This record gives sequence, structure tokens and C-alpha cells, in this order.
Amino acid sequence: MAPPIPHLAVRGSEGTFLLHGPPKCVESSAFQRDVRQSRSVTFSSDGTLFGWCNGDKVSVVKVSSGDLVKSFDLPKATMLEFSPQNKVLATWKQYTKTQDNPQGEANLQLWDLQSGNCIKAFYQKKAQGWCPSWADDESIAVRCVNNELHFFENNNFETIANKLHLQKVSEFALSPGNQPSKVAVYVPGSKGAPSFVRLYQYPNFSGPTSALANKSFFKADRVNMLWNKRASAVLVTASTEVDKTGASYYGEQTLHYLSINGESAVVQLPKNGPIYDVSWNPNSSEFCVVYGFMPAKATVYNLKCESVFDFGTGPRNAAFYSPQGHILVLAGFGNLRGQMEVWDVKKYKQVSKPQAADTTFFSWCPDGEHIVTATCSPRLRVSNGYKIWHYTGTVLYKQDTPADKELWEVVWQPFPAETFPEKGVKYQAAPSELGSTEAKPAQAYRPPALRNKPETSSYKLHEEEPPQNMKPAGEKPMSKTALKNQKKREAKKAVKQENKADEVTPPASEPAAAGHGSATSGDPETDKKIKNLKKKLKAIEELKEQQAAGKQMQKNQLEKMQKEAQLLKELEELELGL
Repeated sequence: MAPPIPHLAVRGSEGTFLLHGPPKCVESSAFQRDVRQSRSVTFSSDGTLFGWCNGDKVSVVKVSSGDLVKSFDLPKATMLEFSPQNKVLATWKQYTKTQDNPQGEANLQLWDLQSGNCIKAFYQKKAQGWCPSWADDESIAVRCVNNELHFFENNNFETIANKLHLQKVSEFALSPGNQPSKVAVYVPGSKGAPSFVRLYQYPNFSGPTSALANKSFFKADRVNMLWNKRASAVLVTASTEVDKTGASYYGEQTLHYLSINGESAVVQLPKNGPIYDVSWNPNSSEFCVVYGFMPAKATVYNLKCESVFDFGTGPRNAAFYSPQGHILVLAGFGNLRGQMEVWDVKKYKQVSKPQAADTTFFSWCPDGEHIVTATCSPRLRVSNGYKIWHYTGTVLYKQDTPADKELWEVVWQPFPAETFPEKGVKYQAAPSELGSTEAKPAQAYRPPALRNKPETSSYKLHEEEPPQNMKPAGEKPMSKTALKNQKKREAKKAVKQENKADEVTPPASEPAAAGHGSATSGDPETDKKIKNLKKKLKAIEELKEQQAAGKQMQKNQLEKMQKEAQLLKELEELELGL
């Protein structure tokens, strides 16, 4: 049976409609376009239902046929969300008070999608974290109320089944998947005490000893907690609003790792600067971090927080894994030019390098072959529109919004995890009438004084780092005995090389020194420079031998090797001047 073709929901000043595609993108005939301006749109987690609120009512329809499932008279609703099993629809409107009703009206409402009745209404003043979090089987639902977590079971919102009360719980993240559910909670530090994140398994909340894992840290005004798909580990990005060292406008960030088996660690990032993005691979065994002052680095880590592959430096601030986890896109959006690097994750080989200028939104299609990029208001009010791409870099469909109109949102229709199996990665560009937007390598700016001179590394504004595999493919973890033997062999090899160097060096250096001594007897300063240059060149030769033997070079060693031509030129000029 052929896999289904996903829909793309489009919301803008021209109304709300569904686009059927790719590869051929046409407006869905089953769904009648709503010309009124919608405030929010959403799909159910299995993609069978589509809901939107347009300032008049909230409507829910079947995506396949366009048949109306339920309609709710909620003109003030601004946000809506389906529960994972499509049993409950949550709607939210702005909290308001009046003189007649000083307490205000309960603004978070939960509706039974079968009967259309309101199950429960809550007071929810903040828009952030307004929707309850459900387990995938809807066995539990969680809300954060007055610094404690309220747990409800089997959609019975009249009775609080369990509570988790800590000093000041400000944020939480419920694990994906079914029972047993886990929850990560964040408590900000106060009065000199550190902030901390703890992992609990529902319903074991009796004291700190019941926590699965605990990680405390300073320097945290806010956190972002990200579970992997298997619910076995959490990544916590802790951020401060102000960097007291003055090194960054973006504050200071640190990345922490917590596992449900009790392990916790700080992820060591070799380059200073902000953490732009953190993304789990859907296989849950590795994650990618984009970090450091521009040009930013991107590195893949395993569950031991060891670097697996370093993508080097580049203009990027986001990472997106495909739903199947076989392709990774590193992109530079926002105040960057929109360059995208598409990588084959298994081979760590670059597939394409397209460019999507002025992009404010990026999303993978559930089929793992197509992506959508969009320029939306209010982030950018000009040049609104969206493009559907193949990951090989070709644009399959392009829609520009008229100058007097705005595009607000585009959303892919989701599908259950096994709907689209992983396909082999293609390197040849997919055919398209619109072609590719492969980014041309831009020439770096050079001041007029340097334009007629040969390029050297000392003139570069930024030191570019190439991609490198930190853990060669097929390498198995070595036993303790094997590691000891390897160290002994390396030590013996190093002693042999030293002995060889001692044997070879005197005959080569003595005549040279003697020769130069007679030529520069009147200028000891020149003689000293020549001696130093020869010493540096000898060190570079040794590094080259080590690199040829398979040893991994450090950044400073690579920089030293790059200066060989410059040193040879200087030596030649000094010897000619004798």
C-alpha cells in the first residue's frame, strides 16, 4: 500500500486552507477554504483531525473528507490543542476581569469531542504553558498550579489524583510515550541556593530520595527541558539573561544531561559563546548542539556526552533531524542569510547546501524527504511566503504572499511514527522546474591594502574549522587491558622516534650552523632568527609524520602546520640576504 500524501495547513490574512502535497502541491478539494482570519490552527497528533478558531467559532473537521466533527461557539478563543487520543479538545482565551465579575471567567476549557460538552474549566492567566500535558495513552494529564503539579487520571479533571509539591516549581516536562510516565521539574534557586532539575516517575513523589535523577546548578534564570523519544534522558539548557563577564549580549548558557538511571553530567562544549539550539535524534541515542560565537560550531554527542562528529564552524543557529533520524539539517536563520547544510547522518557526508533567505520557520515533512521554509508575519512583514523543498536542495513548490497580505503560519499534518519508513539518502538533486538555490561561496571582504597581496591565514577574520569525525566508524570500545597495551606501544614508539632524532640531528645541524656562523659572524641577530626558523620547521616535519601515522591533530597543531610555507619563505629571504 502506497504511503499517504501529507497536507500542509496555511493560515494568513487571506484565510485558512489545506495544501495537498508534495510532490504535486494543490489546494485540498475536501477542505473548504475559510476566508475569515483565523487566530490558531492545529492538527491532532495522528493527523486525522484539523481544528481552527476564526473569531466566530472553533471548528473541528476530518482531514480526509472535510466532514465537520464538532463546532463550538467560542468567539474569543485564541488557542486550541487536541489530546493525544483525540478524546479532549483544549481551548484558551485571554483572561479578563470586569466590575461585575472581579474574579474573572475560567478561560481554559476542556471539551469532550464525542458529546461536545465542557468537561472542566480552569483559570489560566498566562498563555505560556496554558495547555495540560497528557501521556500518549491519556492515562494522566498534568497542570502546573501555584508552584505545584496537579496530576489527573483518565481525563477525570474533577479530582486531583496526585500532587507534586516542591519549593517553587516553575517549569515541568512530561515524558513522551505511555506508562510509566516520568516528569522533569525545574525549581529556580533563591537566597544563594542553586537551581535544580529532578526526574520523577509517576506516582513516586515521596521526598527527594524518590527522584530518579537530580542535577543542581547556578547561573539559571530560565531552563528548557527536552526529553528524548524513548523517555530515557533529558537535556536541560540553563540560561541567564545577563552575562556578567560581558562576553555576550545573549546572556550565558550551559547544557546539562540527566538520565533516568541516575546519571547526570555537564555537556562540555569546546567553544565559548551562546547555545543556539539542541536537538535529539529520533533514535534517542545521540543529540546535536549548535553553539559558540559566530561562526558557530555544531557537534553530535552520544549518551555518554562524548563528541561523535564535529561539523566544524559555519553560519548556523539551528539543527533539525528528519522524523526518521537519517538526515540532519544545520541552518542559519533569523539574522543570518538562511544557509542550510543537509547531512547524511549515517555516513556524515554533506548532501546539499541550499539557501532560503529571510526564513522565519522551518519544518520537516513527516515523510522525511521534504521540508517547508516560510517567511511569516509578524517576525517579517515583507516578502511573506513559503517554499516546499526536497532535501537534495531543489524547490518543488513556491507560494509568494501578495504585498498587501500576510502569512502567519504553516503546519504539516502529523502521522503515526511507522507510517513513513526510512528510505536511502539520495545525493543527486531531485528534478524540479523551479531548480535549486545552492549557495555560491561568497568572497570574504578584504581591505584595500591587502587586495594585491597573497592570502595567508593571518588575514582571515575567523579561523574556519573543517568537519571531523571524532569517533571513526566501526571503532569498538576497547577493554582496559587493550588500552594499557596500546599505551605501552605508543610509549615505546615515542622513545624510538626520540632516539632516531638524536642520531640524525647532529650531522645535519652542525655543518649548517657552522656555515651560517661564518656568513653571519657580523650579525648574530640574523643567525638567531635562522636557527629559530629551522627549529620550527623541524617541529612541523615531526607533526606531519604523526599525522601520516593516523594521530588526530589539535587545532593549534594544525595552525602550526599551515604556517610552513610562510616560514620557508622567511628562511629563504634571510639566507639570500646573507
